[in-house]
Amino acid sequence: MTTSTLSAKSALSAKVQSRREAKPFMHPYAAGILLGLVLFLAFFLTGNGLGASGGMNRFVVLVEDWVAPNHVDRTPYLIPMAGGDTNVLDNWVVFMMAGTLIGGFASGWLSGRFKIETVHGPKLTVRQRWLFAFLGGAIMGYGARMARGCTSGQALSGGAVLSAGSWLFMFAVFAGGYMLAYFVRKLWN
Repeated sequence: MTTSTLSAKSALSAKVQSRREAKPFMHPYAAGILLGLVLFLAFFLTGNGLGASGGMNRFVVLVEDWVAPNHVDRTPYLIPMAGGDTNVLDNWVVFMMAGTLIGGFASGWLSGRFKIETVHGPKLTVRQRWLFAFLGGAIMGYGARMARGCTSGQALSGGAVLSAGSWLFMFAVFAGGYMLAYFVRKLWN
């Protein structure tokens, strides 16, 4: 490439970056009020609350049904989701999860925060950060299925209807997070 081509590309990149300067974050109380309104509308319009682990679970069961359909047809937990000719993706939570992903990407793009990067502490490599992220996600996914919901399903939706188990779940999440933070904090300093 010539020097003029490189400088033209860098000038174009600078223009794109200047147009996409990150907007300030929403005030946390305003965001909380909007989240509460979304939760209310979800209950009012669909009769269901919010939650993402059920949608992810259905994608896992979809793959499991492709690989071992006989296992799915014999497992009582999986039969209602994908047994026989049942379409595992024919459920409201799958569409909610897809809308959440699309909305998150759109929000990041519109606010100027959409970028691909791996954020990690100075004592972690990128590879270690990805390993810990996948390990933590797997543990969280397993825990969410055991708890019969993720933080949005249990804490927000369950807490909104005053479910004692949901409130206990949320206190346990915070307690576990604080206890684990003690052990991993040095990785981020």
